[in-house]
Amino acid sequence: MTTFARHWAVDSIAPHPVAQLPWGHIRTLLDKPLSQQARQWYAAAAVEHGWSRNVLLNMIMNNTMERSGAAPSNFSRQLPTVDSELAQQVAKDPYTFEFLGLSGQVAERELEQALTDRIVETLNELGPGFAFVGRQVHFEVGEDDYYIDLLFFHVEQLRYFVIELKTGKFQPEYAGKLNFYVAVVDDKLKRPAHSATVGILICGSKNEHSVRYALTRSDSPMAVATYTYEALPAAEKAALPKEAELSAAFEQIDTTDESLL
Repeated sequence: MTTFARHWAVDSIAPHPVAQLPWGHIRTLLDKPLSQQARQWYAAAAVEHGWSRNVLLNMIMNNTMERSGAAPSNFSRQLPTVDSELAQQVAKDPYTFEFLGLSGQVAERELEQALTDRIVETLNELGPGFAFVGRQVHFEVGEDDYYIDLLFFHVEQLRYFVIELKTGKFQPEYAGKLNFYVAVVDDKLKRPAHSATVGILICGSKNEHSVRYALTRSDSPMAVATYTYEALPAAEKAALPKEAELSAAFEQIDTTDESLL
């Protein structure tokens, strides 16, 4: 109780969000090495979204606050200010898919299948408000057939989210394809009451400069994020090469095996 009083001193008339949480949630917030800003953020999110104690713990362990809104995007240019802020909040970077139980390099269809097989956990990772519409959603444009990897609808923002999965490193042409899919959904599914469709490309790795250039001239609101599905203890992570070193090594590898594309 002394620790609780120290972290949430009464300094205003307005009640803190933590006042609306059960004691088990409060203990979880106090037991973890969080900054006061982080405690306030997770407390407010737990109240707003009705997180259970286990969900709250999972959100803390996955650094949800730090990842929320971190994905580079062009939302500020392509959406009105309020819509831009709302869309940016759901664009995490990276997305954590440890719950899939995958390891090593996987094919995109395998990742896609795992995400839809564990759809409840996937929706939790994407964030509150997402509803699953479909996988490999088919559209016919003229005489050509196209398939969107994953399609979601956000019931609070009233907009579709097109999510494309790439297990390799980001390539500029991926943004062009995603831009096309967003335009198709806007034309064929979006209703007058809906907000503009948003595209999110989730890839294995990315060059920030390439992403910025690719998004600069895009006509559709889009974000590019990475993902991870392997969690390691801190000591093991420290012993591994840095991200830049790995990226340099990977770029020298001949990726001609079609099963990995």
